Amino acid sequence: MTRRLHGHHDTACACASCDAARLCYHAPMETNGLTYRDYAAFARQTADEIARDCEVQAFHASGPGGQGVNTADSAVRMRHRPTGIVVVSREERSQLQNRRRCVEKILEVCRRRSRPPRPRKKTRVSAAQKRRRLEAKRARGQVKQLRRRVEGE
Repeated sequence: MTRRLHGHHDTACACASCDAARLCYHAPMETNGLTYRDYAAFARQTADEIARDCEVQAFHASGPGGQGVNTADSAVRMRHRPTGIVVVSREERSQLQNRRRCVEKILEVCRRRSRPPRPRKKTRVSAAQKRRRLEAKRARGQVKQLRRRVEGE
């Protein structure tokens, strides 16, 4: 029997078998469930294909620039719907150039997330570490032996 627990990330499930209950956690790659292979597919798309899948919002840019910044909606916020990536560009004075820069940023994020995870290297317990652990066990055993009742009393 497996029961799903709902929590912060929805990644824990409780498994009960043989009268023993344990929690097993499944680490999510991303919150939207995409793996590095999915991001690799998006990274191979052209800028036009990426722009077609985006929601675009234009707003007033903040910062230095005076009237040119305050009067025109030159800053752009883009959200790539399939991946949920949100980027903002307000570097240029032109909205068209900021749109292009947002698409470049989305492609860069997809390229960065498309790298496969590094394989885990198996580690060996060193001889010194084994020796220290056995000495600690031996010392603990001696302490427990001193706590036992004496047979003659």
